[in-house]
Amino acid sequence: MTKKAPVRTPRITIREVASDAGVSVAAVSKVLRDAYGVSDALRAKVQASMDKLNYRPLASARGLRGRTYTLGLVFPDLRNPFFADIFAGVNSALERTRYQAMQGVSVSASSLVEAMIDRQMDGLVLIGPNETNERLNDIADRTPLVTIGHHDLTDARFDTVNNDDQLGGRLAVRHLCQNGHKKIAMLSLAAPVSTVINQRELGYRLEMTEQGLGSAINIVRAPQVLREVQLILRRLLEGKDRPDAIFCWTDLMAFEAISVATELGLSIPEDIAIVGYDNTIFCEFSQNRLTSIDQSGEVLGLQATRLLIERIDGRSHSEHFVVTPRVVARTSSAKVS
Repeated sequence: MTKKAPVRTPRITIREVASDAGVSVAAVSKVLRDAYGVSDALRAKVQASMDKLNYRPLASARGLRGRTYTLGLVFPDLRNPFFADIFAGVNSALERTRYQAMQGVSVSASSLVEAMIDRQMDGLVLIGPNETNERLNDIADRTPLVTIGHHDLTDARFDTVNNDDQLGGRLAVRHLCQNGHKKIAMLSLAAPVSTVINQRELGYRLEMTEQGLGSAINIVRAPQVLREVQLILRRLLEGKDRPDAIFCWTDLMAFEAISVATELGLSIPEDIAIVGYDNTIFCEFSQNRLTSIDQSGEVLGLQATRLLIERIDGRSHSEHFVVTPRVVARTSSAKVS
């Protein structure tokens, strides 16, 4: 037997909402676009009818009237648990607003950003963008824009939210030195290198030099490919001049360092101390107990959303919010007697 196509329920229209609420179509339209001068009583009456009839305005139609109440988030990937913290902060900021966040994943944001602009999203948050300021300014000239993890403020016509990554690199080295470590290596990211990585490496170099360890500076770079990271870590830990501590540019890489060190029979922190960056939830797991630099992912997401909505509401001057990092010490870097 040929199956019949499912019968679709007709979409409720704005006229039906107006009729149920006993107001004009123009009044409902004013409520939908949050127009100036709409009374609380009218808004409540129209909202009650929309809820009763299960009316959902088309995003495209809202866009033609002014706003779609959608924000675009672009992540470089979703494997790093730190990005979940940022997303939680975004959702917290949107709890009492009409906005919804739509997310996408792209190493190169260009095509995804264009698709979001084409769909009339009201503004964008780019997380860890590998884009030039010229490209970011071009985006900002067309839609409100906030970046998280972009330190180049030269002629920036967009808002930025950053952790003080240079200070974070310093704090990691300082903590390890205070616990008696001298041969501190840094596991960093291979090209393309972002401004975040540049700042963390700079903080590492500056603090190593300030601690009198300039001759021991050792930055090892690995791509974000699991097998490559493992091979580079194994080579580092099996070498003749093995470090006594590793500062990893992210927790995700630090977990791999713990795994490889354990496979090689090394004790943590007795043979090798390990410090990560992000202070994600997995740092607390008993098999990790990872010391990490906390950069408050939820705060970054919340502040980026706040700035973006301000931009959408008309603010034109650029603002740059910075979170101060801190060391959260755990067993992986404990002082060895």
